[in-house]
Amino acid sequence: MERKRIAEATKGVGKPKVGGSFELMDQDGRRFTDENMLGKYALVYFGFTHCPDICPEELDKMARMIDLVRSSSGAVMRPVFITCDPARDTPAVIKTYLQEFHPAMIGLTGTWEQVKAVCKAYRVYFSTPPNVKPGQDYLVDHSIYFYLMDPEGDFVEAIGRQHTAERAATIIKDHIGDWRGRLDKTEEASGVAPSSSAGVPQ
Repeated sequence: MERKRIAEATKGVGKPKVGGSFELMDQDGRRFTDENMLGKYALVYFGFTHCPDICPEELDKMARMIDLVRSSSGAVMRPVFITCDPARDTPAVIKTYLQEFHPAMIGLTGTWEQVKAVCKAYRVYFSTPPNVKPGQDYLVDHSIYFYLMDPEGDFVEAIGRQHTAERAATIIKDHIGDWRGRLDKTEEASGVAPSSSAGVPQ
């Protein structure tokens, strides 16, 4: 199948790697690393809370995708929002912002260096200035994709703006259906990231 070819191609020798280790902070101020995403599929989106239009539109779409996937496959996917604007997007700001979209979303922030590192790992372009003065207003230019990662932390597919929520959810559900490894279906508290030890089902 085409989706199997895509998934396997991302793991091939010589292919650009998407994803990798990182350390950030969630919307409740707790440490969150790439290990916290293991065990379930993860849908990762990079944006910023002061975005006037594109991010809200894409997060609305993400919320619809979450519901569509959960309705047929259960709690097998962690939706993750990573800010490209750590100077303004504190854990509290992100927590309030994501409540407008879906309770299952996990929001992540960190230092400028940490955010730059995770963006580099996911091959995300962003142009947030590193030395922003308090109260300064600015926009952040960034890549607009959803990154689907499998339960072992490997990149599966990038889902772009051209995909509707329904089409994107179908792509995700098809990949889930192809998965033959362990898959954590445990329900988690809304917007709460699992501990590192809970990332992979025993």
